[in-house]
Amino acid sequence: MVATRLLVVEDEPDIAEVLQFNLERAGFSVAVERRGDTALEAIRRRPPDLVILDLMLPGLDGLELARLLKRDPATSGLPLVMLTAKGEELDRIVGLELGADDYVTKPFSPRELAVRVRTVLRRSAPAQA
Repeated sequence: MVATRLLVVEDEPDIAEVLQFNLERAGFSVAVERRGDTALEAIRRRPPDLVILDLMLPGLDGLELARLLKRDPATSGLPLVMLTAKGEELDRIVGLELGADDYVTKPFSPRELAVRVRTVLRRSAPAQA
């Protein structure tokens, strides 16, 4: 069985390392991009099963990246989990209105994040006939 492929878009090396380690331990295959613009290129080349997206990124911020992904028919159905320090109500509303399937604020629990990722993947999976 092929592991579910996640793309973590996070510019903070320590957080990216914690995410990659814990998500791989939870059974996912994890790639990391540190910039929004390179993440967009990677997603267009080979879309992952889900993207975990920070909002404050160099190159292209997370909100604009989410907007571009949701606007493109090839990636519009790609599940997004926003993981960010921006935890104000307005930030969460904007993220969810842009198409995020979940919104997690930092600091976060890696175990809870893995469960949230599984939940989003379960909800976005095609219905079994």
